[in-house]
Amino acid sequence: MKRTILIADNDSKARTALRQILEPEGYDLLSPESGEQAFALARERHIDAFLLAVELSKLNGMALCRRLREMEQYRNTPILFLTDRTPDILLREALKVGVNDFIQKPFTPVFVQARVKIHLEYVDRLDRVRNILKQYLSKPTLDAIEGTPSAGPMPGPEERELAICFTDIRGFTAFSEGTAPVRLFSLVSELLADQVNIVHDYGGYVDKFGGDGVMAVFDGPDMVLQSCLCALKILESVHEQNSLYTEEIRRVGIGIHTGRAVVGNIGSPEHLDYSAIGSTVNLAARLCGQAGPTSIVVSKAVRDALADDLRLSFHTERQVDIRGFREPVTVYTLGRRCVVSKETP
Repeated sequence: MKRTILIADNDSKARTALRQILEPEGYDLLSPESGEQAFALARERHIDAFLLAVELSKLNGMALCRRLREMEQYRNTPILFLTDRTPDILLREALKVGVNDFIQKPFTPVFVQARVKIHLEYVDRLDRVRNILKQYLSKPTLDAIEGTPSAGPMPGPEERELAICFTDIRGFTAFSEGTAPVRLFSLVSELLADQVNIVHDYGGYVDKFGGDGVMAVFDGPDMVLQSCLCALKILESVHEQNSLYTEEIRRVGIGIHTGRAVVGNIGSPEHLDYSAIGSTVNLAARLCGQAGPTSIVVSKAVRDALADDLRLSFHTERQVDIRGFREPVTVYTLGRRCVVSKETP
């Protein structure tokens, strides 16, 4: 694919010179005549790099750069300023608004071509790394990393209301002893991939994998409902995939609890995990241990939050002793009360 470069400069001779330098490199070049036209093109088209003069009519280069950086698609796009004996104070201000580099006039073909190529290749590497990290890290973790200033500290821990859902395969240890490792890995990977997709469909994210299960986190005003509907869908999906999963793999148990938990970085500067911790998380994990094969156990807090929801059934109320908790905990088994024709995650 051709890379698109936008050149914005009031000087038509400068625009022509840059075209002559960059056209042989195979770029698709845009040359608006004002800062406003440049911004309009940036909203209409995908631009891979910007070459901007500081002085532009109707919208100067500094203001244009600031606007571009406010747009999600241009947060990391190379922006290079075209300068001509620009005062140092102006250069410092340009760096503050997000300019990556400067190209001095009069233009030298080798220098212009090299600077543009270097910045485009850097963004390519950054995108590849980001896409890989998306496969390994949750969205909140990535957001925390990308939102941290390069010279500043990581964000501190934050207490939030969350709904926590744990899944686990009952009898997995015994099943794994009699199954070839490669087949076991394939079965579990397929099962967990399905669970991850369902968690995302219902607005949650996977905090971590626990061997044969996941820890999913839900937040927001509908977090408790979303976690319950997600859990029900996971069990239904497991039973629908009869051709993929053996009877042992289908024996999934799920636990859900809601309450306050602390979200933040855990570990040392050499190795960090961005996760939720606290008694809410611990109880959700323990409730998962209480769930039998193909069943969902929820806390009283979950039941109380959704007692009037006609889609859900909370039955088999009981008191159970939970390791680490002094008093018995009231739990319920979650099911569907009725079939809903249209369910919005």
